[in-house]
Amino acid sequence: MSDRDIQKAKQHVNQNEALIFERSSPGKSAFQLPALDVREVKPEEAFSPTQVREEIEGFPEVSEVEVVRHFTRLSNWNYGVDTGAYLLGSCTMKYNPKINEVVARLEGLSHAHPYQPEAFSQGCLKILKALSETLLEIVGMDAITLQPAAGAHGEMTGLFLARAYHQSKGNPRRKVLVPDSAHGTNPASATMTGYQTQSLASNSQGTIDLGQLDRLMNDEVAALMLTNPNTLGIFEDQIVPIAEIVHSRGGLLYMDGANLNALLGISRPGDFGVDVLHLNLHKTFSTPHGGGGPGAGPVAVKRILEPFLPVPGIVQKPDGRLAFDFDRPRSIGRVRAFYGNFGVLVRALAYILANGGEGLKQTTEDAVLNSVYLRKRLEGTYALPYPAPTLHECVFSDRKQAQHGVHTGDIAKRLIDYGFHPYTVSFPLIVPGAMMIEPTESESKQELDLLVDALQAIAREAEQEPETVLGAPHSTRLGRLDEVQAARRPILRWRPPGP
Repeated sequence: MSDRDIQKAKQHVNQNEALIFERSSPGKSAFQLPALDVREVKPEEAFSPTQVREEIEGFPEVSEVEVVRHFTRLSNWNYGVDTGAYLLGSCTMKYNPKINEVVARLEGLSHAHPYQPEAFSQGCLKILKALSETLLEIVGMDAITLQPAAGAHGEMTGLFLARAYHQSKGNPRRKVLVPDSAHGTNPASATMTGYQTQSLASNSQGTIDLGQLDRLMNDEVAALMLTNPNTLGIFEDQIVPIAEIVHSRGGLLYMDGANLNALLGISRPGDFGVDVLHLNLHKTFSTPHGGGGPGAGPVAVKRILEPFLPVPGIVQKPDGRLAFDFDRPRSIGRVRAFYGNFGVLVRALAYILANGGEGLKQTTEDAVLNSVYLRKRLEGTYALPYPAPTLHECVFSDRKQAQHGVHTGDIAKRLIDYGFHPYTVSFPLIVPGAMMIEPTESESKQELDLLVDALQAIAREAEQEPETVLGAPHSTRLGRLDEVQAARRPILRWRPPGP
């Protein structure tokens, strides 16, 4: 093929990839309506003037096939868990089985209306009750609410429960202790519920310093917000003494369940002293998430907190029917309209029932094995800030690569060129230049080996040709963007062209 032919081919590709606005030309239409089979009526005669939209100035005029190709092309430019490994640490981006989607779309479930009578909702109520009972068995707790719509919403709900409990004891307390290795939203949730936060520094092993906890825990502290395993992927092996210290001063042990994917079927938080726990169904129980939703963050509690759970609960009548129970005088009230993100709850129950107890345990073992395998293969290539064993995720740092001017964000962008979604960058904050990787149980050894090859190649590039890494990504439609401007002046919607 001659150079001229190559240029023509490139020109053709560029034309096909042109934005839909650039394909617009007057008179094109993406729809064709038949003529009215009744008397001629103008739109302004059939509707009131307020119901007839004027033409949108600058809006593209394109054909149907151009619209279809435009959005199909955009979908191909996206990256998702169905495309490849999604390595975000702490986010637990596992594969979502398609059978769960089929179940959630069954007509009797997807078309159910929250206002329909209880007599017509028995199947839906059975699903909510079955999920509640199953989750309680999995985490070893006594009661649960499915209302919260996300993990941080669950955190807020759990702390409102803690406040109600302490108020019932005559001392609402004013502080919440948050380890520096906790999940990132914990301090914000504590502040939103009216508490002051106090940080607990980690020890050299990346776990809670028992001596510091003993000094700070007093009758002003409502709860310790613990993530276990923490965001370093390290299990708090002193969890029982931690719980004893908190309980001895009248406090509550709150556990952020974001990392439950490391415990499923192996260990139950309720058995090691946790009083209140939120679960991320959109992480551990494989329901789709990202882009702002959907999600679900049920909150499970021990018996002492049950009276304060949000209304309504689900009870079984003497005749066997299920019903909503609003008669809870000590409840904190609703935390969300209706009863939770029902479609997400359906998917979670389908996932649990499909796996069974042994299957859920297997997912944990595979997730931990994958993470430990990655850690062992990358030790020496990237710095490991804490030597303690890790579970479902591992955290490296860019300390070696930083000597050549290459940092974690640069490595992440270069990883895109190798076909992988970047890991979590610069978190947790206690690790400078953090590289947080969570492979989940979804990935095969072959995929992990490809990832290791890519990260080792990038490490060599950082040492031998750092400019290649610093200029990444090179293979994407758009190169390195101005992240400061993207954060300060985001373009979130289409606007007609200005004068």
